Amino acid sequence: MSELFKIDVHTIDGKVQSMNDYAGKVLLVVNVASRCGFTPQYEGLEALHRQYKDQGLVVMGFPCNQFAGQEPGTDSEIATFCETRFNVSFPMFAKLKVNGDDAHPLYQYLKGEKPGVLGTEAVKWNFTKFLVDRDGRVVNRYGSADKPETIAADIAALL
Repeated sequence: MSELFKIDVHTIDGKVQSMNDYAGKVLLVVNVASRCGFTPQYEGLEALHRQYKDQGLVVMGFPCNQFAGQEPGTDSEIATFCETRFNVSFPMFAKLKVNGDDAHPLYQYLKGEKPGVLGTEAVKWNFTKFLVDRDGRVVNRYGSADKPETIAADIAALL
């Protein structure tokens, strides 16, 4: 079993969720923010979710306030923003840290499995995306500027 599936996360409403619940699914894990120039990517992420969820894709949104304070709200405020502004229906999770000593174990795993440019592990900005196959292997890492629709073919290939 992949180490990924041994990690627990918290849903945006505070419940503990095991990543093992997503074993057998293709995952697109994204660190999100409400006040970022890339925030409109929520539309593309939701479109991917709606297009591929019945085939086994799970888009997972993880709010993070580590980049210029662009996700300052509470989990409740973030959930309301996502629902009312972008009609987000994919799973959203509690705010976490993606970098530093306090980085969540999920992001420690993702970054370790798929380093970024020049082998650096740090997430550079909001809306970095990690594509994970059904067995928990990190297949690809996409930067903030990579729009969700441009990675649809990679997702489809794993489904």
